[in-house]
Amino acid sequence: MKTLYTTQATATGGRNGEVKSENGIVALEVRYPKALGGANDDYANPEMLFAAGYSACFDSALNLVIKKENIQTGETTVTASVSIGQNDAGGFGLEATLHATIPGVTLAVAQELIEKAHQVCPYSNATRGNMLVTLTVSND
Repeated sequence: MKTLYTTQATATGGRNGEVKSENGIVALEVRYPKALGGANDDYANPEMLFAAGYSACFDSALNLVIKKENIQTGETTVTASVSIGQNDAGGFGLEATLHATIPGVTLAVAQELIEKAHQVCPYSNATRGNMLVTLTVSND
């Protein structure tokens, strides 16, 4: 891989601590969500941060594909839902669902675009074969 960009973030205290990026832009307290035994859902957590990164990255990949295909669409959105659970080996794993809205095209074209974006997106390439990623799409 030819590296184009590298960044760092540091966690202190794990899921009940804080995360900070090297430039200080990201500086968040993280806590267990209520569903995992936390007191409430008032803080960020690793799955939330992963969902934010995956949705932003995938939307960029989608728009790159749209541009390369020279297709006219309205503004796209991508929502990433990330779940954590126990796996069969006694550890934990993640699953994700990515829902893209691609206005101005048929559902068939939207489906083709999301599939192509899934081949381009670095998050999709990193997770392929390691976690279930479900793709859904709408055009409104």
